[in-house]
Amino acid sequence: MKKILVDSSVWISYFKDKNAHKKLDELIRNNQICINNLILSELIPFLKMKNKNDIIEILLEIPNITVAINWELIINLQIHNLKNGINKVGIPDLILVDNIVTNNLILFTEDKHFWLIQRHFNFDILAWN
Repeated sequence: MKKILVDSSVWISYFKDKNAHKKLDELIRNNQICINNLILSELIPFLKMKNKNDIIEILLEIPNITVAINWELIINLQIHNLKNGINKVGIPDLILVDNIVTNNLILFTEDKHFWLIQRHFNFDILAWN
């Protein structure tokens, strides 16, 4: 079974209201999730500012997928996006797509631009709603 990379957008919603993502609770119970250092770098500073060290410890226990950046893929993804009118996709999100493709993962996200990218580039997304 493929691991599911939980994007920071899902974690942020989850931290605000755990009832918003019952699906994430199920994935956690079934040990299906993973994380990477890019997502952790988006989450940990905010959590440290809020003194949420217990949550940081839990996040650090989740299997961590190494981010090895394929810059050629990132450039080609961005060129493809721009040619298809998909603008304003940041490099961190393209790195996530690279990480998903390279490691054969499923992305769990609330960010709609990933669905636009997926129409033109093959990777799996788990619907959050």
